[in-house]
Amino acid sequence: MDPKHRQILQRNRLNLVTVLQHVKDICDGLLSKGVFTQDTIEEIRSKTTSRDQARQLVIDLERRGSQAFPAFLECLRETGQPDLAELLQCGDGARLPPPVPVQPSPIPLPVQNPKYTEKPDRPDFTPSRLEPLRPVRLPVPNPLNPSSETQVVVPTRKRIDSIQSYKMDASPCGICLIINNVDFDPECDLKDRKGSDIDCDKMEKRFKALNFEVIAKRNLKYKRIRHEMASLAKRDHSAYDCCVVIILSHGTEANHNRFPGAVHGVDGPAVPVQLITNYLNGQNCPSLQGKPKLFFIQACGGGEKDTGFEVSPDEVEPSMGGIDDQMDAIPISSSSDSLSTSDELDARATLPTPSDILVSYSTFPGYVSWRDTQAGSWYVENLDRVLEENAAMHDLVTMLMMVNDAVSQISAKGLYKQMPGSFNFLRKHLYFQSSQS
Repeated sequence: MDPKHRQILQRNRLNLVTVLQHVKDICDGLLSKGVFTQDTIEEIRSKTTSRDQARQLVIDLERRGSQAFPAFLECLRETGQPDLAELLQCGDGARLPPPVPVQPSPIPLPVQNPKYTEKPDRPDFTPSRLEPLRPVRLPVPNPLNPSSETQVVVPTRKRIDSIQSYKMDASPCGICLIINNVDFDPECDLKDRKGSDIDCDKMEKRFKALNFEVIAKRNLKYKRIRHEMASLAKRDHSAYDCCVVIILSHGTEANHNRFPGAVHGVDGPAVPVQLITNYLNGQNCPSLQGKPKLFFIQACGGGEKDTGFEVSPDEVEPSMGGIDDQMDAIPISSSSDSLSTSDELDARATLPTPSDILVSYSTFPGYVSWRDTQAGSWYVENLDRVLEENAAMHDLVTMLMMVNDAVSQISAKGLYKQMPGSFNFLRKHLYFQSSQS
């Protein structure tokens, strides 16, 4: 949805919840226009009071595409609420085209519901953005027998942007576990991760603002990481809608079937990301079945250092990294470039393919991940900023693309680059709760 339309709905939400009528008919209208799906309507109708149904309708509407707002205005007029439509339309500062009157026809028309009038097709409903929806049957008179009616199938279409969203309105929304490994045993040949506490503080504050119960753990050994994940899996998540795991550590490459990487405990051994995600899959954690499980990994993806490739000046707006950029991985034993021997690499991990899991990596598999010892890692810094600025408007996958773009434009020591990425097995759009919503 256009941000200005979303702001209009948000500013008038109290008005809408209070005075909105004919919620059922509006839902049916939005379904026929391809804005809502049947699952969305069932969720709205599951609310016990009319005010709760109206509130859920507006919340779901704010998450739809560019045609949701004008379609909603049409539904308001069609259900006898033109004053409310006018209020919202004036907030838009634009005028929708007036309804086109139905022209007389020599053929007898079927009896129509007086609550609804037919609207002309809007020019911005382009075929390239449409996909088939279930057919709708409308009665059409039989010219050979005017007293009888036949049924013909009239296909309707819906937009791709009407894909349903995960339920994310529990309070708290879910548990967010942060594992922050900073001080490593000298025997394991891994340097301390200066600046990681800054990352941890940012993520703790951010996910509290997104209405998560945050649990932060510092300096966990290999067995302790597995213990914390097992404990998280044994908890009852029935009252929650989501679960988040954030790992800030050194990383290393690992054998994998589909997904890359492993993260180190402070004692040296590394836990494969595949194993970490397995704790929360549908089989091992039944109370999270069908709910999104999100993993954010700040660790290297391997030992390669990316120097990037040349593009035109208009393509990017380059940004310099910090004064002391380091990598989150096993140190290189000898270095012939400008980086110090304390620079570290992050690795890849393996992961099965259960549904409703998203793993976001700070760097492309096989490559290093950069961390500023005074400002924190590039990835977490930009993830925190993007969530702060966009969580009220955009879904998670869209925001992760924003993070990818921002991090890709930074350079370490004026030379090295970093490219985040994710493995996405979510089935629906995911919108976080936000104080701005």
